[in-house]
Parts: sequence; C-alpha cells; structure tokens
Amino acid sequence: MVPSKTYVREDHQRASRVGSLGVSLDSVVIAFQQGHSAETIQQLYPALSLEEVYGAVAFYLANRAEVDRYLERQEQVWDQARQQAARDPSPVVQRLRALREVPDSATP
Repeated sequence: MVPSKTYVREDHQRASRVGSLGVSLDSVVIAFQQGHSAETIQQLYPALSLEEVYGAVAFYLANRAEVDRYLERQEQVWDQARQQAARDPSPVVQRLRALREVPDSATP
C-alpha cells in the first residue's frame, strides 16, 4: 500500500499551511474561490508545486464546511490585528506617517 500524502498542515499558531515553505491555505482557497486555475495559483505562489496546489484544493473541496469556518476565524484574527495596529502603530509606521505629512520643499 502506498502511503498517502498530506498537503495541508497546521502550524504552531493553528494556521493551516501548504507546502514546505508554509503558504497559507487561505491564499490558495481564496484564489480558487476567485476562479483561478491550479496552474495560475501555482504561478501566484511559486513556492508551491502544482501537486501541492491540487492537494490543497482537493482538501478544501473535501472539507468545505470546516475550511469555510476556519477562513471565518482567520478573518476575525486579521480584523483584530488590523484594529490593534490602528490603535497602536509600530514606531516604523509612525515615522512613515510623519514623513508623509511633511510638505515636500521641492514641490512648488
């Protein structure tokens, strides 16, 4: 019997990942939902092999309700991160915003 491959794994932060470099399952599924072919998704994420893209899509199709719930949870996590970043921007973001507000002396 040939052992089966696992294309989707969970990382230490409980995020679902695809491939050895850990492309997010979110990225692959959202591209698939937008109508991109597996070949196009592989071009968008060259760290993934075409086999890994197809494996991730097959995983999604076989576990659609579970993955949809996962994507909803991930969206909540990202919303919280965006809100936190807006409330307490990093020093780099603060400097960039300050630079953006400085009038350019070279502009008439």
